[in-house]
Amino acid sequence: MNGPNAGCLRSLLIVGLILTSVCVGTARGEDGTTDNSPLFTLDSTDLWQPSTGFSGSAQTFTVAPAGVLGFVAFGGREAHDLGLLSVSYGHMLGGVGGEGRWYHGNWELRAEVFGGAQVSGEPEWLVGLTPHLRYNFVSGTSFIPFVDAGAGVSATSIGPPDLSGTFEFNLQAGIGTHYRLSKNLALTLETRVLHMSCAGIHKPNQGINGLMGVLGMTCLF
Repeated sequence: MNGPNAGCLRSLLIVGLILTSVCVGTARGEDGTTDNSPLFTLDSTDLWQPSTGFSGSAQTFTVAPAGVLGFVAFGGREAHDLGLLSVSYGHMLGGVGGEGRWYHGNWELRAEVFGGAQVSGEPEWLVGLTPHLRYNFVSGTSFIPFVDAGAGVSATSIGPPDLSGTFEFNLQAGIGTHYRLSKNLALTLETRVLHMSCAGIHKPNQGINGLMGVLGMTCLF
């Protein structure tokens, strides 16, 4: 892959690898040895507990490749398959809410930057910036299931018959889970629905739609 597509992906990947390596380093002692202390402790300063959720000050950083399987819906005329790389930062909006109920958990505000290319048809590029609101459920296990929704802005070279113009909006909604691997790292698996269109700013505005699969690493700090 050449041109702006490759440059965008390389930039996101470099930033993600640097920050992830810093995160991994926090799980080791100053002498380079692995921290072998118990994974889940009763220390109130811990970022997350399986029975009590995230602390109110916990933050997340996620690097995740994603594939989008396009489908025709809502007036669209073509299926657009995409390859993306996502980098996101999140901050809990306080401690656990809904205590004593099945849905108790933490609200999290996230900001995501993503970029990539269309891999079906012409190799067009796209980038986006999306604020998300996520709700992380307390499961009592190493899994942290969540629901997530976001709306943001995008730029793309994908054109007719479904889009026109560079500027587009993007809408996303999905479900997923973290699986905690250590005190600071978690594996993140997520499925989202993605819609992109310009809300009628220019024509055509059929929009593109896809089912996104995300598999990445999340740093907790």
